[in-house]
Amino acid sequence: MIGIVDYGLGNLTSVAAAVAKVGHTPRVTGDAAELWRSERLILPGVGAFGDGMRRLRELGLVEPLTRMVVEEGKPILGICLGSQLLARESEEFGTHEGLGWIDATVRRLAPGDDELRIPHVGWNDLDQVGESPLFADVPETALFYYVHSYRLVVDQPGIVVGSCTYGSAFPSVIQAGNIFATQFHPEKSQRHGLLLLQNFLERVH
Repeated sequence: MIGIVDYGLGNLTSVAAAVAKVGHTPRVTGDAAELWRSERLILPGVGAFGDGMRRLRELGLVEPLTRMVVEEGKPILGICLGSQLLARESEEFGTHEGLGWIDATVRRLAPGDDELRIPHVGWNDLDQVGESPLFADVPETALFYYVHSYRLVVDQPGIVVGSCTYGSAFPSVIQAGNIFATQFHPEKSQRHGLLLLQNFLERVH
């Protein structure tokens, strides 16, 4: 069973459908006991960082998720906002403390080109700058679907295995031990997105 963390924000139906499409059983839940029983976790998310952390705290999920992921080593994939919540803090609408599982902060996109609009919405590249089981059979030319106004800024460049360029480069795939994250939406990225998701479900141990 694949635990999809339900904290009230995110494309839960789309993520669950994608998990099922690649041959696995999704369980959308905000119940910590159900998440403990899951083989691996997906933390989706759409919306503001502060709202996401507030919802996780209200549901009492921060401590059990931290035990599962950091102490027990359960594999997790953060998607879009879910990827940003893994960081220490965010500057979105003020300063907000994150889960702190990766050594990173979240800052507003700065494309450096007045013609590039924020949010960054649509299909864009994925430069595979490091080795990862997520990239098995994913071609270098694959495009993925992005919707975001903020980006991760990491203190340990070695955890960045994929990047995207939107005026300037930003991390699009993070890998830190059992912790994986994508700034794009694999569930919306058609064939190659489903392949990357399947790689997380089947190739990550």
